[in-house]
Amino acid sequence: MRTSLLFLLSLSLSDLPSVAYAQAGRGAPQPPATAQAGAPVDLTGYWVSVVTEDWLYRMVTPKKGDYAAVPLNVEARKIADAWDPAKDEQSSEQCKAYGAPALMRIPGRVHITWQDDNTLKFEKDSGTQTRLLHFGGSATGTGGDWQGVSSATWITEPGARAPVRGGGLKVVTTKLKPGYLRKNGVPYSANAVVTEYYDRLNEPNGDSWLVVETIVEDPMYLNQPFITSTNFKKQADATGWNPTPCTAR
Repeated sequence: MRTSLLFLLSLSLSDLPSVAYAQAGRGAPQPPATAQAGAPVDLTGYWVSVVTEDWLYRMVTPKKGDYAAVPLNVEARKIADAWDPAKDEQSSEQCKAYGAPALMRIPGRVHITWQDDNTLKFEKDSGTQTRLLHFGGSATGTGGDWQGVSSATWITEPGARAPVRGGGLKVVTTKLKPGYLRKNGVPYSANAVVTEYYDRLNEPNGDSWLVVETIVEDPMYLNQPFITSTNFKKQADATGWNPTPCTAR
């Protein structure tokens, strides 16, 4: 009898790992299949910029040589001081101020949609520009254009730049064509790296805001990171949507 009991006990113990594994498998959360399915916040729709800061640098083209608040080095100041919009027009480079480092600062509207399950599409009516934000390491391409190559990740952990409620979006853009941080010739180089944080804030009255923090790092032209914060308000529809071409002036 003692031998039989020991035998049955050994069989029961041998089954414990498989049972525990099965229970762990049932309880383990599965990661979202796509970036769209796992989105902690909905950024889609039409948003209009609300200019409450840097009005003189955003609503009108600053005068040549006015690069206040931009941490330019000596070489960058020389380039800005030599700005000539006519030359940009002659070389068909009217879009120098509409690249990813500056596009969200230009007043106007942005339309955000999902191009596919892992790609957010940003269409800006000012300059008729389109940005594609790729999730999950899917960003490919040689870049070299105004919008470069953008890699996106959702932020969900508190204290990791996410809001207290909901979540946010982080975007890193590289491989850019050289352009302007401001329309009056303030330069950024092809080595610039743009890091953006997108947060949606919902007000009790039903209004929704999109706050975009943009950090431009450029060892060629900037002495330190250039940081801006831009606000957009959610629209119910496409009212006011008016795509216009880039302008150099």
